[in-house]
Amino acid sequence: MITVGVRRSRRLGRGGMRRLVPLAAGASAAVLLLSACGGGSESGGTSKSLTFWISTVPGQDAGWKKMVAQYEKETGVKVKLVNIPYDGYATKLRNSAQANSLPDVAAVPALDPIWSNKLIDLSDIANNKTNKINANFVAKDSSGKVLSIPSDVTASGMFINKSLFEKAGVDYPTSPDKTWTWDEFIKAADEVREKTKAKYSLTFDQSPSRLRAMVYEMGGKYVHADDSGKFSVDAATKKAVNTFVGWNDDKTMPKSVWTSGADPSAMFQSGDVVAYWSGVWQVAAYAESITKFEWASVPTPAQPVQASDVNSGGMTVGFNNNADAAAAAEKFLSWLYEPDHYKALCEASGFLPVETGLNPKYPFKSEAAQAAFKLYNESIPLYDPISGYFNSAQTNWVLKGKSLADDPTKAELGKAINGEQSADKALQNIVDGYNTQVGG
Repeated sequence: MITVGVRRSRRLGRGGMRRLVPLAAGASAAVLLLSACGGGSESGGTSKSLTFWISTVPGQDAGWKKMVAQYEKETGVKVKLVNIPYDGYATKLRNSAQANSLPDVAAVPALDPIWSNKLIDLSDIANNKTNKINANFVAKDSSGKVLSIPSDVTASGMFINKSLFEKAGVDYPTSPDKTWTWDEFIKAADEVREKTKAKYSLTFDQSPSRLRAMVYEMGGKYVHADDSGKFSVDAATKKAVNTFVGWNDDKTMPKSVWTSGADPSAMFQSGDVVAYWSGVWQVAAYAESITKFEWASVPTPAQPVQASDVNSGGMTVGFNNNADAAAAAEKFLSWLYEPDHYKALCEASGFLPVETGLNPKYPFKSEAAQAAFKLYNESIPLYDPISGYFNSAQTNWVLKGKSLADDPTKAELGKAINGEQSADKALQNIVDGYNTQVGG
């Protein structure tokens, strides 16, 4: 059995977290059920029909439905949109590949070596300058063929308790063009904590992604492979991780998040924490759930690198079932990524766009949520290409039949925070884990 690590997005489930998707080896009786979900004779054999698979929770497929209806009206092409439950979606794709019954278009959580050789090349769409697609986040193979384009992107970012900052009389940046360093942020957050008697300066998701973002911003590459595929860490990464472990002093940061899994979001929402290092997917929830204080998203620190850890919210792909179907799939995706159409998709689905310069209008009533999305849209084009490293690395591992089924980051750094080992020893154990699972 192979397992592929994927981020579970709003469309793919709740919580914006990584999870492991078991991929059953070999075909199963589920193949017999695939005809009910698309594929086969309905797989887009002519340019007048195509099938499109997605996986999203009910109510969050509004954008896809809207764009499919508009495409059908404009072109006369029938698009069969099939929303498949997340659990089992990867298996259905595998089984359909083995049964030669893949859909024509799909939004997938990750690529799979079982069907990656059946993908059409999306280079013409990704490289179309009119679309302004951020090249850092598209998935390519070693030949440069574009295998997928994100339906949207997600990023790590900083939330602050605006009420506490204002009570303490401490300033904070509001534009990514004039952001702060991590040292300046920690100094400001500590000052706010002390003046307002808040419990902690910062809570920090127990997440390798969040740690990668911080390390990138401090000039490191985190666990990075050389040309031979061997992983190591650089000096800037060691310095950043040692700094992170030192912050866990039960004043600047609570030890309980990284050592025993305490909920950092709940801590922040209690109103007794100055800031929270998390991700863009919190915005929609906070727009409704935080009512006891004012919150704000602020620019990610740059020390000196302006970066984040950016991942694909979903990966849009087209399959080459036959010449007509492939042409229909490419035509649909070309239409979808035209800026006006893609902007409409982002607005209806609450997506953070992979295209720059769109300025979507989201339906949030919360001014803080509107400002947060505006900030992310302004920030992502400024991020260093390292921000997309892990997203691209995952694709390369999958194409080689490998996966990082168990990222040792959380467990090893938890031991370091508990004083059971040094931060450097934790990093060495993490490097060893990467080399064992996806090295070479």
